[in-house]
Amino acid sequence: MNRTSGARLCATAAIAALSLSLLTACSEEGSKDSADSKTSASASASAPAAASDAKALTTAELQKLLLAQGDLKGYKVEADESDKTTKSAVKVDKAACAPLAWATNGLPPGDTEANATNSLAEDKGTAATAQPEDLEDAFNLTMTFVGLSSYEADGAEKTIKALSDGVTGCAGGYGFTTEGETSKVTKVAAEKGSGKGDEAVAFAQDIVVEGQTITAHTEVIRKGSTLATLFTMNITALTKGGDMGAIPVAVADAQIAKLK
Repeated sequence: MNRTSGARLCATAAIAALSLSLLTACSEEGSKDSADSKTSASASASAPAAASDAKALTTAELQKLLLAQGDLKGYKVEADESDKTTKSAVKVDKAACAPLAWATNGLPPGDTEANATNSLAEDKGTAATAQPEDLEDAFNLTMTFVGLSSYEADGAEKTIKALSDGVTGCAGGYGFTTEGETSKVTKVAAEKGSGKGDEAVAFAQDIVVEGQTITAHTEVIRKGSTLATLFTMNITALTKGGDMGAIPVAVADAQIAKLK
């Protein structure tokens, strides 16, 4: 299959699913050229604790707090209509790394069932109707996947700590399997986050897919008892290898502004 067709298939799959295991599936249709990713890491922020009597929001309430079409100019919002991956389907070879794997598989990074997800993509027109010479630019877009999860009592703070500990403890990498698809993370590094919310953990992961390295960026931001998990996917990087792109500040700003 040629690269253009592979990119189209990967784009469709990427919009439909929230999972790092998608990287493995899409790479089989993309370029086999390898690329070394480069990351610039720095420590994330720490912040005050929330009230211990905090109540978790329901999934229905979280869905209303997700960014909707029209909330952010220049972006299209896609509802998450894919089948949900369960935590039991994500097998991680290091327990401390599980919250990192969950966060980048569209799952709550902590102990809760209250979770809602969607994705935002730069509005570059309809790739399906683009001319061949425009396809490369049409697919050179970054999608940002957003997951909201909510926790009882101090569950949100504990989850942020678990993520922070995981970034440190899993710096040398880890492996995980999602529904039969195995991924290898070779490096985890802290990054400077958006500075939004009450506290946040931001990190980059280098993932080897079909012999090439892809760098994915994730940030989990706490606002009271709710966590917003954001990570990026770039279609060009998905097919060729390389950096998936930073989380757009505008997306983080707009999403956190909707949280109460």
